[in-house]
Formats: sequence, C-alpha cells, structure tokens
Amino acid sequence: MVKIGFLFGTAALFPRLVLAYILPEACTGTCTNSHDPSIIRRASDGLYFRFSTGGKIAIHTAPDLTGPWTYKGAAVPRGSSINLRGNQDLWAPDISQVGDQYYLYYAVSTFGSQDSGIGLAKSYSMDVGTWTDVGSVGVISNRSKPYNAIDANLFVDYNSSSNNYRTNSTIVTPTYILTFGSWWNGLFQVQMNNNSNPTPTSIATTVANGSSAVYTQISYDSKDKAQEAAYLFKDGNYYYLFYSKGSCCGYDRDRPARGKEYRILVCRSTRATGGFADKTGKLCTNGGGTMVLESHDWVYGPGGQGVYRDPVFGPVLYYHYIDTRVGYSDGQKRFGWNKINFSSGWPVV
Repeated sequence: MVKIGFLFGTAALFPRLVLAYILPEACTGTCTNSHDPSIIRRASDGLYFRFSTGGKIAIHTAPDLTGPWTYKGAAVPRGSSINLRGNQDLWAPDISQVGDQYYLYYAVSTFGSQDSGIGLAKSYSMDVGTWTDVGSVGVISNRSKPYNAIDANLFVDYNSSSNNYRTNSTIVTPTYILTFGSWWNGLFQVQMNNNSNPTPTSIATTVANGSSAVYTQISYDSKDKAQEAAYLFKDGNYYYLFYSKGSCCGYDRDRPARGKEYRILVCRSTRATGGFADKTGKLCTNGGGTMVLESHDWVYGPGGQGVYRDPVFGPVLYYHYIDTRVGYSDGQKRFGWNKINFSSGWPVV
C-alpha cells in the first residue's frame, strides 16, 4: 500500500514527506553492470535477456526475472558503423520484437555532446554472435537540430486510427513510433517505416519539454529539469510516457542537491503521438510529470527505466539504481524491478 509518511531510518537523508515505496524485488547473479537496462523474454524457451549500456551493449540472460543473471558478451562487438565519436562505447539499448526479428536500438554519443546518432542491430534469436549491425536509422543530431538523438524507444502501435484493424481477412498494419531525446529541448517522436533498413517517415515532434536544458563540460544548465530515457507503454485506454529526470551519473564525484538526482516520472495520453499530461492535467510539453519512483530507503537515483508486461508477474517497472549501502559509482548501478499497478489509471509501484 502506498501512503504518505516519513521513511524510518532515512529521515536524515530525505527530510520531507515522500511516498513510501516498495523495495526492489529479488535479483540474483550479476545484478550490477546494468546501466539503462532493457529486458525481454524469448518466447521460444522463456529465457530472459537484459541489455545495458557499456561493453558494446552488454547481454545478460536469466531463466527468471529474478535471476540468476549471467553475462554472455557484447551485442555489437565491433562497435557501430555510425561515423561519430563514441561508436565503440554504445549507450541506452532498447529491445523489442518486430515480426520474427528482435530490434535492438542503441545510441552513439559522448558524454555532454549533442553530436549523437541512433543505431539499430537485428537478430532472430538475440544470442551473442547473431546480431547484425544496421547502423544509423536516420535519426542523427547536431548543433543545427533542436534535439539530441539518444535514448531511443520503439513502440509498435496496433491501435492508431491510421491502422488497418485486424479482421478475418485483413492483417494489421501497425504504426512504428520512435521516442527519443536527452537534454536539448526534451523528448521527441518520429514515425518509422518497417523495412530492412528502418528510417523516419515524419518530422520529429516534441512530446515532453521541461526546459531547454543543455550540458557543458563545465557544468549542467538547469540540471534538474533535464528529461531523458523515454519509454512508451500502453495499458487500457491510455498511453503512458515514462521518463527519467534529474542528474543521472557521477554521484561518487559530484552529488546533486537532495531530491535532484535521477527519478522516474510519467504523463499519459489517449494517443501514442502526443497530448501527454500529468495527474494534475499539466502537459508534459509544459513541464508536467507525475512521480512514479524516486530515492527511498537505500535506493538512490532510480532511472533509465522501462516497463514490461511479464507473463508471470504482470506489468513490471525495471530500472537501474544505486545501493547506498554499497557505493555511488556508475559501475555499481544495480538492476531493479517492481510490480506496477495501473488500476487507478496511473502507474503505482
């Protein structure tokens, strides 16, 4: 049960009224090395795959969501074919199944740079050694663009008004929506085609904008207003736009002001392509956002999230976080997950 109150044992760290959140569920095996996790379950054998930033997209597998997680290798061992700095250190994977293939989107960038690009690798099994790097999907950013092309999330919409609905004689033609962005004017969307080399079919439009926060090598500007790590999920009649906000990294070197570290927020809409608003009705394009999960107990800076409809546990929110009992470095970020309930119309951990 979620209630308002002081968290016993943490009042010194968070001396304000906060939601009393449930601790992360069990995780065994390799639960670190999980920055920006993305998970999926392979239907053929029930094996879980977890992809994460670093190691040219690290792959871990487990027989159950709880583990034990085992490192298997790199998804893109030769790095990306995208000709940008950072193409040997790939970020922010996003895994989804499209037809009989698995699509793994990733980002090529360097920390604090807007010279970024979104790439794609494809596989029929997800096993190490089976991935083909497609390279750029046509979403590239630079100083002439209003956005930063990282943190991609693919959403396959079978309910858009533009679809051909399934009948006994008609096959659905879904809409493919890529949501992305970090800093630089918030979160954006483009519609994608779905051939062997997916490319945008529309101009990028804004779906969330907390500010025009940018990054410099010296300091963050409007540090707490940055939005990134978009993830679109549908439940019932609503499309939920989850995103991370605040300072993500380097907590061992530069701890942000209390409450300004990474946290997970959400807005919702009856359309996948916009009109997202928070619980008060404030639009996400005007800084809106309802809290889903923030620092609590020994959990610090949860973010880089996704939502997965698990066949065993139902909808789950997964994310990385720092365990303050262990340490604050980026390499110590752990894989966390919780069941999430949408029965009120808003996601509750």
